[in-house]
Amino acid sequence: MAKLQGHIERITFSSDENGFSVCKLKVKGEQDLVTIVGNMVNPVPGEFVELDGNWGIHAKFGNQFQVKTYTTLVPATQSGIQKYLGSGLIKGIGPVMAERIVNHFGIKSLDIIEKSSDRLCEVTGIGQKRIQAIKAAWDEQKEVRSVMVFLQSHGVSAAYAARIFKTYGQDAIHLVQENPYRLARDIFGIGFKAADAIAERLGMEKQSPERIQAGIEYILHELSNDGHVCYPKEDLCEKAVNLLEVEKNAVLKALLNSSKQGRLVLETIDDTLFQSKTELPQVVFLKKYHVSETGIAENLKRLKHSMKSIRPIDADKAVDWVKKQIKIVLSTNQTEAVKRSLNEKILIITGGPGTGKTTIINAILRILKAAGAKILLAAPTGRAAKRMSEATHERAETIHRMLDYSMKEAGFKKNNNNPLKCDALIIDEASMVDTVLMHHLLKAVPNGATLILVGDVNQLPSVGPGSVLNDLIQFGMFHTVILDTIFRQAKKSLIIVNAHRINKGMFPILANDNKNSNFYFIQKEAPEEVLSTILDLVQKRIPDTFGYDPVDDIQVLTPMHNGMAGATHLNQELQKILNTNGVAIQRGNREFKISDKVMQIRNNYDKHTYNGDIGRITDINFSEQEVQLNFDGKQVVYDFSSLDEIVHAYAVSIHKSQGSEYPVVIIPIVAQHYILLQRNLIYTAVTRGKKLVVLVGTKKALAMAIRNEKSSNRHTRLCLRLKS
Repeated sequence: MAKLQGHIERITFSSDENGFSVCKLKVKGEQDLVTIVGNMVNPVPGEFVELDGNWGIHAKFGNQFQVKTYTTLVPATQSGIQKYLGSGLIKGIGPVMAERIVNHFGIKSLDIIEKSSDRLCEVTGIGQKRIQAIKAAWDEQKEVRSVMVFLQSHGVSAAYAARIFKTYGQDAIHLVQENPYRLARDIFGIGFKAADAIAERLGMEKQSPERIQAGIEYILHELSNDGHVCYPKEDLCEKAVNLLEVEKNAVLKALLNSSKQGRLVLETIDDTLFQSKTELPQVVFLKKYHVSETGIAENLKRLKHSMKSIRPIDADKAVDWVKKQIKIVLSTNQTEAVKRSLNEKILIITGGPGTGKTTIINAILRILKAAGAKILLAAPTGRAAKRMSEATHERAETIHRMLDYSMKEAGFKKNNNNPLKCDALIIDEASMVDTVLMHHLLKAVPNGATLILVGDVNQLPSVGPGSVLNDLIQFGMFHTVILDTIFRQAKKSLIIVNAHRINKGMFPILANDNKNSNFYFIQKEAPEEVLSTILDLVQKRIPDTFGYDPVDDIQVLTPMHNGMAGATHLNQELQKILNTNGVAIQRGNREFKISDKVMQIRNNYDKHTYNGDIGRITDINFSEQEVQLNFDGKQVVYDFSSLDEIVHAYAVSIHKSQGSEYPVVIIPIVAQHYILLQRNLIYTAVTRGKKLVVLVGTKKALAMAIRNEKSSNRHTRLCLRLKS
């Protein structure tokens, strides 16, 4: 085995996923830089390293030193120290400040920071506040590095070390050794499989109760990502046996223990009230989903059987009055919806685009305001709330903002003890509201309020677990008005006409020869052709022909994340042609640049950013290790360690596009996506387009999707719970 010493000149590539790095090393006496490759814990420019490994020749990249083991030492030269400090390793020190420190203290710079940090005030631009920040960051970095080395030696990604340290502090190593499975529960991004690999290296037995319980929870979390609120016990046991490679009895025992500990709920709902004299199979819930689903049922019952706070209104007179006020003719179904809103305590209004949902909301608002009622309007996403506000000329908020989340209380301020102040609550895009959010929403609705849920039940169900709107309609005890008439103005839009055709299982009308059309289909067979066509459409054809901005106005929506026409690869290729900014930070295989279009992929209540929010990167501060983003005019700052909460958004999955509208939508439809190709997926994607929709792919794949009306059934017990 060969040995090599030198200082790291620059990092060519470093993966957060597995720690694999490619670096350029300056070796004493060698004129050319040496390429070193291997798993290295967060390599930093300027570090002096001693390496053990082997020389090899890569077919494409030539001579390389393949690292097996290595030792990190502090830099020994002034230039090395300057590079080390300016690399962004220490929060508060950027390249400029690093140069000033090294110019002043020279080779002693690191000793000064370590032992005599007060002397940093001798450097221009460094005051007491910055000295404290630098010292704290230096001490934390030492701790983080020790955690990194420990975790890396046990197979976990270096990317999560800072987050693990932030969560557990100096107890990180002890807590991980005690129960590595807690990582899967506590640290966003670390799943059961990574925790299981650590546990195996620490000598934990396959049969250990902690492992089996963690494995069951992991399976239920994965199933919740697929939309399931609960799962049949027998099917869950089968999945656990296959994943964990243990006996079924061990799984059953672990299920009972988790149930006793209050982490899971095992439940049987009697079906005899409304079906045959049978008992339904036992199902298993993660605790929070059981609490949420039972809470929804209880609060709906409470609301339905409470007196209305709005004074009695003559529905016929009110409808005649409002028609004159807004100067329109209401269809039969629209009239029914308005009348029902005045008589029912809970009302559901569902219909596709162009069927007049906004007209109904405006009519209801006019009548209730005239009656002196206090009305609140809300939607699940910022974009949907903004659209609702523009359509009604009234204030509309996101549900999260309306319920007012408090970090201090770790929950919403608006709840059953502190309800919303309203006589009527109208929720738009209700199909997007998942089980947990609906539970918190209903808790906060006062007894006397009228609840009106407006949505399109034919769209994809919520990103989060459950299919609440569909379950409430299936339940049949809350009045539902179905809007199915497309109005004359809407019939002029081929987007709307084709959306309804797709929803009915009919092939869309293709009018590619009509220059005034807003719906186009471009036939391309190979995924490579689909990709190149999309890139050309975004960069040239659509901006040149219609004048739309390629980043702000055009959104690529794709059924899948993987593959040539999946979101991951599309984002890489679109970023290359749409963002040439040179200021960037590498996070694993993703490179974030200033001006990048990005999407938040988890709820961050602290920053008031939520799953699906789209924004732009406005600044990258290497000195403070922060990235600044703009979400619809709201400035948000992220630490480098939190960047796994965002992904590029030049292309997004159709699921993530729910509740949003874009001027232009481009949709790849290829046979490789056949697993996910279904009618409601294409319907949802097409209805996101406001001005222009372009499908790129094969008619065969499109026909396959339209024929497939079997959307995957989600396991919930809400409908049964309401009936029983």
